Amino acid sequence: MTKTTVIENPIINSPFVEPTRHFRFDDDGITDEIVDGRRRSEYFMPIPAAKKKGGSAQGELVFDEWTKDRIEENKFINEVREAVRRWRVQGWPYATGVSRRLLEYWTEEARERPLFFCQVEALESAIFLAEAAPKEQRGTYFLNELRRFNDDANPGLLRVANKMATGTGKTVVMAMLIAWQTLNKAANPHDGRFSDAFLIVCPGITIRDRLRVVLPSDPDNYYRERDLVPPELREDLGRAKVVITNFHAFKRRETMKVPKATKQILGGRAEEVGLFTETPDQMVRRVLREFGSKKNIVVINDEAHHCYRRKPDVEGDDLEGLKGDDRSEAKQRDEEARVWISGLEAVAKKVGIRAVYDLSATPFFLKGSGYPEGTLFPWVISDFSLIDAIEAGLVKIPRVPVDDDTTQPDSLPTYRNLWQQISDGLPKKGRKTDPVNLEPKLPAPLEGALHSLYSNYAKSFERWQANLETQPDSTPPVFIVVANNTTVSKMIYDWISGWTEINDDGIEVLIPGNLPFFSNVENDRWVSRSRSILVDSSQLESGESMTADFKKIASKEIDEFKAEYEARFPGRDAAKLTDEDLLREVMNTVGKTGKLGEHVRCVVSVSMLTEGWDANTVTHILGVRAFGTQLLCEQVVGRGLRRMSYAIDEETGHFTPEYAEVYGIPFSFIPASGSTKDPKPATPTTRVRALDDRIDCQINFPVVTGYRWVTPTDELVANFGESSRMALSSEQVPTSTEVQGAVGASEFHRLDDLRAMRTQAIAFEIAKDLLSSKFRDAPGDDGEGVERRTLFPKLVRIVQQWMADPSMLILKDNAFPQLLAFAELRHDAVDRIYLGIVNAEGGSNRLRPVLRAWDPVGSTQYVDFDTARPVWKTSPDKCHVSHVAADTGSWEQRMAQAFEEMPEVVRYVKNQSLGFTIPYTLDGKPHSYVPDFIADVDDGHGHDDLLHLVVEVSGQRDKAKIAKTSTARELWVPAINNYGAFGRWGFVEVTDPWDAHATIRGAYRNNHELPLAGEG
Repeated sequence: MTKTTVIENPIINSPFVEPTRHFRFDDDGITDEIVDGRRRSEYFMPIPAAKKKGGSAQGELVFDEWTKDRIEENKFINEVREAVRRWRVQGWPYATGVSRRLLEYWTEEARERPLFFCQVEALESAIFLAEAAPKEQRGTYFLNELRRFNDDANPGLLRVANKMATGTGKTVVMAMLIAWQTLNKAANPHDGRFSDAFLIVCPGITIRDRLRVVLPSDPDNYYRERDLVPPELREDLGRAKVVITNFHAFKRRETMKVPKATKQILGGRAEEVGLFTETPDQMVRRVLREFGSKKNIVVINDEAHHCYRRKPDVEGDDLEGLKGDDRSEAKQRDEEARVWISGLEAVAKKVGIRAVYDLSATPFFLKGSGYPEGTLFPWVISDFSLIDAIEAGLVKIPRVPVDDDTTQPDSLPTYRNLWQQISDGLPKKGRKTDPVNLEPKLPAPLEGALHSLYSNYAKSFERWQANLETQPDSTPPVFIVVANNTTVSKMIYDWISGWTEINDDGIEVLIPGNLPFFSNVENDRWVSRSRSILVDSSQLESGESMTADFKKIASKEIDEFKAEYEARFPGRDAAKLTDEDLLREVMNTVGKTGKLGEHVRCVVSVSMLTEGWDANTVTHILGVRAFGTQLLCEQVVGRGLRRMSYAIDEETGHFTPEYAEVYGIPFSFIPASGSTKDPKPATPTTRVRALDDRIDCQINFPVVTGYRWVTPTDELVANFGESSRMALSSEQVPTSTEVQGAVGASEFHRLDDLRAMRTQAIAFEIAKDLLSSKFRDAPGDDGEGVERRTLFPKLVRIVQQWMADPSMLILKDNAFPQLLAFAELRHDAVDRIYLGIVNAEGGSNRLRPVLRAWDPVGSTQYVDFDTARPVWKTSPDKCHVSHVAADTGSWEQRMAQAFEEMPEVVRYVKNQSLGFTIPYTLDGKPHSYVPDFIADVDDGHGHDDLLHLVVEVSGQRDKAKIAKTSTARELWVPAINNYGAFGRWGFVEVTDPWDAHATIRGAYRNNHELPLAGEG
């Protein structure tokens, strides 16, 4: 039974001393019971699961059933923690004089800027293992275990990791590590435990640039700013030699340009010996040239979860369950990890590495590493988790949807697991088609999430505005969106910030964004300083050039920031800055007063915003992508966890709570015990994909979202009947969403900005869509026809008539008419109103398809998925896709065999992971019918005019099957053939796959069974 937990203030510990209390967890999750003592290290993500329906109390939390028996203690970490605690209480015996002086200085009660306990503990753990453990019996056990862990996973390297939640100050820990090693080396030059040469490796340029604060020579160095070194030792700090690089520097560069064919002839041996590229030694000399002759350096890995060696005894591909963007990301992560760890191995071989110190909030193996997903790096020696950081007030508290007013009793809240609701309605990566309509159209749940989260953001923004008088140097709160690819992020960015359209007079007009505080369009012109920006952080972080496609869509931003740069810095030439440098500067200065990014309120990211992006003004996060691993969830949310204020509450001596509102990121628990057991063998799978060398077999098809008729008269009346009725309810879009952090107060988000809209404005938008999508019947250049603008007033009147009739527009539960502002629901209303108009008109109407605006043409080239089902290998001269997978038996293989045997079938494809659907209506609800095959047939017209045949293998003839096949015959095929731009199409049902030859030949030889151009 679900328990109710209400925790008014989750901050119960001081950030400056070891935690003395924690909230107890039980099988149902967090309780409000405070337990004396520190929480033991166990890894899980303490974010609330969705409420079970029927619960109503604020702050009710339920944890996923599957996690209860899998949470394990991080035994090694707890053992080290206890040993370090005893060592601390005893006054750090066996530590060098320098180390003891540093520890005393870092923990002085009178410090003006006290260090966080988690920072000091990370250093204590490292110092204990390096200086005290070799002299203690129990310490020898720890060292032997670390060696064993590293021999298994990192042969030749000694890695030691500290796990610290995002926002708890890992950069300060790096500076403390450098100070400890350097000052000891200065005092004892011949002591082999220490070094004054440091290589810091990070995942990208943003972090690389931000880490300059650990350089003793930097004007803003942390040694001075954070008072890390006692005055008497500061002079020796200058001995430190620090090189900071992103791991991309480990990529071996070409030393000469040679044809690709030459490389292929010579094979991999040419690369090994450095014939055309750097040898490993040459790469190391380039990266470490500043070190001169120094040997046995110390390496510090920032965001070290990106650095691992794939488990050597795991064969094949362990990416089961991942596909598309998720699979590509996992493979990219694995390749980046290989480059990183190989670079360190080359450094160790060339100059020697004394030790590697890893820092990360999520030091876990991910899917693709060969280890079980979520396995903690076994060489982690200290842990300060997210829940520890929340209880100490070090980070914002992430609040996620726990309930909404949908009518789905057992489902997650819509905005919690958003991707499942919207993924099929968004374009795939890399599709380059000209949109039929420039207006960005988003799925209704995505629009709802944006509006709901924005309504809450607006309150934060107004509070910020109200405080400007007392805090004039503050910057606005920031809303971030993390999307899955360039196409989707561009759609969302345009919808948020505004876009351009060409009106019927051929004039370019600016359309304001849908969220006013984020719109870059105001009073029919672009604002002088962008409120919203679009970034591709993965491109910017690598240091390589951005793609031409991204530069094209970001051209306005680039030009605008160049102008602002020159205005801010008179005399400087912005032309000398690369576009990459400029956008990186904007991205990295979001939330920073006096910088290019200070006015930015919304950041739409093409990929994950980079770790190290340290804007502390983020208050709202929306994930619009799949999260193939729970660790990705934590990493994305980490972008919004940095506190804005570190002021101490005088009464409690603690920090005050700050919150980050998070949608679209499906948190659950991540059990991990540091186990190194072999992963469970994966089920054998086959990768089914389009093959580049079969491009001649590619099949393209129209992506249809509906149908329309071309009306013959300007006289418009409507006769609304059963088919024109439409019900609005929270089943379609939640109108109220409760958010709740793991601890702390909950809050309700409502669509306040939407309710404030005038219904007259909604009627105008519906009428405009009617005019645009249904009344284009004079041929135009685009083949779609020209709007009859004179019909607009009549359409407005008809829409108002429909909206005013409660038997037509039915409002259930908490619904209100303004929900029709959502594009998906508005288009549904357009279809229903148009049916009333068509019914009143009567007569003969010509069908036309309604094509998907942003992606009207689908293709076999995007097929790429894994299957554990039986497969049939296709012929390279017949099918673009490698296999046909059997979903329901053997008939799929039999149909594929029939297509291969028929000489008139030029090419074919099974409609799996293809995206080819036929929209139809059943019981008043829209559905998508997925036919079985597409076959291009030479029916006597020659290869230049093939018949595109939609083939359905039919079994039982039920109500749904009849609706599907009749829609295909009577609506889809005539509409496409009347449209004329996609060639000739037909439809055939095959009832017996073993007689498919005769059925298909009989169908296309009798044209009356196949509606062709001009028929139907």
